Amino acid sequence: MTTILWDTNGNEIVKTLAAERRAAGALASGLALTIVVVADEHNVAEASAAATTAAAAHPCRLLVVVRRKVEADDRLDAEVQVGGHLGANESVVMRMYGRLTLHAESVILPLLASDAPVVTWWHGEAPEKLAYDALAVLASRRVTDSFAAPDPVAAVKRRAKDYAPGDTDLAWTRTTPWRALLAAGMDDLVAIPTAAEVQAEPGNPSALLLAGWIESRLGVKVKRTNSSGPGLTATEIRFGPKFRLRIDRPDGYLATLYRTGMSDRQLPLKRRGLGDLIAEELRRLDGDQPYADALSAATGEQDLDARPAKREHVWRDPMRAGSRRKATVTKKAAKTTTKAAAKKTTAAKKTTAKKATTAKKAVKKSAVKKATKKTTKTTTSRRRSS
Repeated sequence: MTTILWDTNGNEIVKTLAAERRAAGALASGLALTIVVVADEHNVAEASAAATTAAAAHPCRLLVVVRRKVEADDRLDAEVQVGGHLGANESVVMRMYGRLTLHAESVILPLLASDAPVVTWWHGEAPEKLAYDALAVLASRRVTDSFAAPDPVAAVKRRAKDYAPGDTDLAWTRTTPWRALLAAGMDDLVAIPTAAEVQAEPGNPSALLLAGWIESRLGVKVKRTNSSGPGLTATEIRFGPKFRLRIDRPDGYLATLYRTGMSDRQLPLKRRGLGDLIAEELRRLDGDQPYADALSAATGEQDLDARPAKREHVWRDPMRAGSRRKATVTKKAAKTTTKAAAKKTTAAKKTTAKKATTAKKAVKKSAVKKATKKTTKTTTSRRRSS
């Protein structure tokens, strides 16, 4: 059963959770962690379904944060559910309006499961710096998805610049089956790798991270080649001129493993859904060393693991930032208008001066003509009289 609370607050949500738990027959909470999901209104159902799938193996409290209009009046609406299709989990979907959207952590903090780690997942595009969002600061594990950004490859590079131990990317999680197959295919090899290649559709961030992982582990340059997709389509590692290890997955479902001197093998390599990806990330709550190495190799950022794991919140007010941008635009427009007016005035002055000069020349020329005519008449009359 779902309880809907209109224009509520954090204390009322906590009381409703306790009441729902008692009604479900559970006097104590056995939650292992708290998952905070940041999503927009259009993706609430998808994000909740994915988190519920992931929570099947990890009893948790699911807190979905939906930030609505900042310009609206401050208000908090919530949907509370315990048990049911969630199993041993609890779910709260919170829709925040007004300035409350900028202080979501003030509502989230009283709702965190007691003595349990916190995982924050941005379903859509993540902030440029995770510290801009206080929900990242209170989490021990931060999950982003470069695929959700307008430019996924640029998003991977931003994640490298902003990386701290505990960060991860679902674009990296999507490479897990590929990495497992490649590692298994190299188990009994003693040859030294000399080159590698990754094929994927253009702008695929998973291809960039997989290439970074191969480079960081084998120490070889990895060539990235565009294909028609879907997603990652092939990976090849060459050992000298004769031996090679290759995985082909042209349809997104079934892969073929090629090894020189051995028969080909077909293996399932299906593209996984969001729920399975999140479930994998919930299996570990510490820093991901292989991801840091792959991210470093893929982007050129160095010493990612040397960075402090603890983040400090950087406050940003989007309303003030917009006002500053608007004022800057207004000043630039004013300067442009002033310059244009000055140019027009200068041009008008030049035109007036030119006309005056032309008029003076015309008057002078006319006076010269008149004087010349007068002189000619005087000379003619003198000749006649003489």
